[in-house]
Amino acid sequence: MKNLKITAIFAVLAFSPFYANVFPVTPVVIVKTDKAGITWKSESIDVGNIPQGKPKLIRFEFTNTSSKPIVIENVAPSCGCTTADYTKTPILPGKKGFVEASYNAAASGAFMKTVNVTTSDSKTPKTLSFKGTVVS
Repeated sequence: MKNLKITAIFAVLAFSPFYANVFPVTPVVIVKTDKAGITWKSESIDVGNIPQGKPKLIRFEFTNTSSKPIVIENVAPSCGCTTADYTKTPILPGKKGFVEASYNAAASGAFMKTVNVTTSDSKTPKTLSFKGTVVS
């Protein structure tokens, strides 16, 4: 019986955090934040009322705030009623570029459209939006 108590005490001590050098540790979360390489003048534009039957050109401008040239790799409008154009040459640090969306205002009523822009700076597309109302 005495041997059983001594064995039990040694087992408890062997598995205790103090003797096993295992201490509770608060996890440290490391978050890496990258400075955005592009600063948009506006990411959302309200064009207000526009006349039906006349395409509307919406221009999104940006500045390259990184230390390296940035290339616009893809511009994808959300629907077939919108076409897009953009700066095709590399945008040097400190220089400006643009993305233009031309909306075909064929149907009257309120609208909201988006354009997704992928650049060499980030593979995650940036969503730009514009809204307004087509009046007849």
